[in-house]
Amino acid sequence: MNQPFTAHPWHGILPGGPEVFICYIEMVPTDAVKYELDKDSGLLRVDRPQKFSSVPPTLYGFIPRTYCAERVAARCAERLNRPGIIGDGDPLDVCVLTEKPISHGNLLVPAVPIGGLRMIDGMEADDKIVAVLKGDNVYGAYKDILDAPVALVDRLRHYFLTYKQSPDLTQPATEIPEIYGRDEALEVIRCSLEDYRAKFP
Repeated sequence: MNQPFTAHPWHGILPGGPEVFICYIEMVPTDAVKYELDKDSGLLRVDRPQKFSSVPPTLYGFIPRTYCAERVAARCAERLNRPGIIGDGDPLDVCVLTEKPISHGNLLVPAVPIGGLRMIDGMEADDKIVAVLKGDNVYGAYKDILDAPVALVDRLRHYFLTYKQSPDLTQPATEIPEIYGRDEALEVIRCSLEDYRAKFP
């Protein structure tokens, strides 16, 4: 039956898994404006123009029905032996690698996790899962982040270490103390799914 509404990208889409996850894409590499999901309406909104030269190097969005709270924070604190970490209160971010040019966000893509960046913003866990578009001719063969070229991982690291930093600041606004592989990525996703179910039973 036809339904007179669109599913909320965060709450209304089943994420799938554990091998292939559905990801909601907010931004693409050509975006000079930062788009972000409006959590109340489910619409994609302009968060801010990109102030500096950074643009996302991959498709960028989140995994539906995930949430970064106690379990994601505890995993981060345990791995880094750093107490006091909290979750950032957002869905779990994902970077999706593909050779194909995709011209806009606000779409769903099937993606296979291969690793992640353990990012900390202030004292908040803000992991970035790295995935490949399912069936991609170039990146689809990657099974783990170790399969990816070092230059590609460095490009992701550089973006997330600098995208909030103004030219007059010498200290990075964020830090990435760990890059992890597929198994840990799946564990972080599991924690975020559990955090979501605890927050939105």
